[in-house]
Amino acid sequence: MNAWQTDPYRLPGLRGLPHEEEADARLPPTPLSAPLPDPALRPAVPESADRRRLDLHACLTAAGIPPRAGDLHAIEVLTLVDDTTYAALRRWITGTS
Repeated sequence: MNAWQTDPYRLPGLRGLPHEEEADARLPPTPLSAPLPDPALRPAVPESADRRRLDLHACLTAAGIPPRAGDLHAIEVLTLVDDTTYAALRRWITGTS
């Protein structure tokens, strides 16, 4: 007895259900893979800025400084700095070396 077959005496509500092969035959075929998105339709903001924004929110919150609504513009500006400056900013917030 496989996973799809159940004892009808134990579970009487399952009587009359189709067998696995019959159920699969009634399902519409599914595509094997979805088409890839068009690179031209990607957002203009670089993906690293999005990652930095989330990371900055997490660092501030973990440090006990939840960002206020007025801080969102400052966070947006800070996500656009170069890697060295951003690393220093994170080091200052988290207090790590």
